[in-house]
Amino acid sequence: MSTTKPKLEDLLPIALDMTAALTAEDRSKRLVATLARALPCDSVALLRAEGEELVPVAAHGLPQEVLGRRFRRSEHPRLDILCRASEPTIFPAESTLPDPFDGLIGSSPHLDVHSCLGCALRIEGRLVGILAADALAPGAFDGIDRRFLTYLAALSAAALRTGDLIEALEGSAQRKGQVARELVRDVLERRGGLLIGAGAAMARLRREIELVAPSLFPVLVTGETGVGKELVVRTLHSQSPRAEEPLVYVNCAALPESVVESELFGHARGAFTGAHEARLGKFRVADGASLFLDEIGELPLHVQPKLLRALQEGEIQPVGTDKPIHVDVRLFAATNRDLDAEVRAGRFRSDLLHRLDVCRIRVPPLREHLEDVPMLAGHFADRARRRLGTGPIRFEPAAIAALARGSWPGNVRELENAISRAILRALARTSAGGRVIVELHDLDAREEPRPAPPASAPHSEARPAPVKPLREAVQDYERSLILDALARSGGSWAAAGRLLGIDRSNLYHLAGRLGLRRELEDRRAADR
Repeated sequence: MSTTKPKLEDLLPIALDMTAALTAEDRSKRLVATLARALPCDSVALLRAEGEELVPVAAHGLPQEVLGRRFRRSEHPRLDILCRASEPTIFPAESTLPDPFDGLIGSSPHLDVHSCLGCALRIEGRLVGILAADALAPGAFDGIDRRFLTYLAALSAAALRTGDLIEALEGSAQRKGQVARELVRDVLERRGGLLIGAGAAMARLRREIELVAPSLFPVLVTGETGVGKELVVRTLHSQSPRAEEPLVYVNCAALPESVVESELFGHARGAFTGAHEARLGKFRVADGASLFLDEIGELPLHVQPKLLRALQEGEIQPVGTDKPIHVDVRLFAATNRDLDAEVRAGRFRSDLLHRLDVCRIRVPPLREHLEDVPMLAGHFADRARRRLGTGPIRFEPAAIAALARGSWPGNVRELENAISRAILRALARTSAGGRVIVELHDLDAREEPRPAPPASAPHSEARPAPVKPLREAVQDYERSLILDALARSGGSWAAAGRLLGIDRSNLYHLAGRLGLRRELEDRRAADR
């Protein structure tokens, strides 16, 4: 922490950086680093104003998890005061207002008595962000010239705005649009969230999205379960020329085989029993817009030729009609299956895969960008705080370190579930409205890094099997019930359905969703 009083000369690097060829991220980092040297502080944060929320852009002296959080003004009175103030504000050391960075600065568990200053960043009277600085020593900011803080606020606002404008113009040139960066982020938040992560793997993913999104080519998004494929598709759509049009969503795994064709391509009235009204189908609903086929690897073989025709010719044929209809649809598809292997196994058409695979984007598993775990942890903690209505949520360094060492076979989804469970445990010992501290022992034992057991290792009753997530446990139980019913009914789906009390078609579809049908087919093929 600097102990000398800041001088106007300390602001010169900020002014010089405004004319340098820097990315918005580098510009923000250099800004807070300069302020950390100039001010007698232990932490500095630059936050962008997005509606009623303040989003950290860069920070010095704070953990990386801060960059994954969003601070709502109504929940943080100090930040709200800074936003409304017309000049820089220095809070009294004894102020009882909670500090948004309490428990995040250095090794201090609380910021009961400390120094805090901040200033609103405005351009032509419009709030674009704030600067906030904290010092553990009371009275650290008392001798600072108010003129210095006023100049600091003006320069910082200009630097933040310059970075945003450059970033928006670059994105506009790439997409041939006039959409500012702030609006893109807002769209992402409303339509599925943000791609969190600053590591090399996520940087590559963002570059691929920026390259592919402006085109109207089909895009195939692949990756393991829980990596965020749907979020990638929604990001692609929000940066595409059709961002203002709807993204029509279809989960192929959730469609019974008997209605897949009608759901996608529509049907005429009277086309089949129960077709009392004509139906447009998802392709016609998405005409002029975009269509997202999630879990496309589950699409039945008999429907795949019609999908191929829709992609090749832009034509569909509703069930019960003989007249083709032209549609203009940009297609996004996602799968966690290896479609090349599915083609070799005869379960997916090679010509359809070639048509889909114009642009393929692989979403990396979490184990390939573990450096982003702290930022993700902060993001998920902030989301949990809003859902649960708790006080601030903080992580002990040992807890963050343990999360960053995990193997996470369930990827980002598993990480969020683990953090949610840990927060609930920490919440149980926290007073109402108090700060929630997630400690190492709040994490499940299976969140700790562990080697995978050998496939041939015998089960040991002395060491119980690790607890599975509820969804996986339920799916395993469903599989065991279906296999048992099929064994008792001699392989008859209808008889198995009667034993389980469900319709044969529903049972068959459920088995497909659970991967049982393919498993049974593979067994029969191996037996032959």
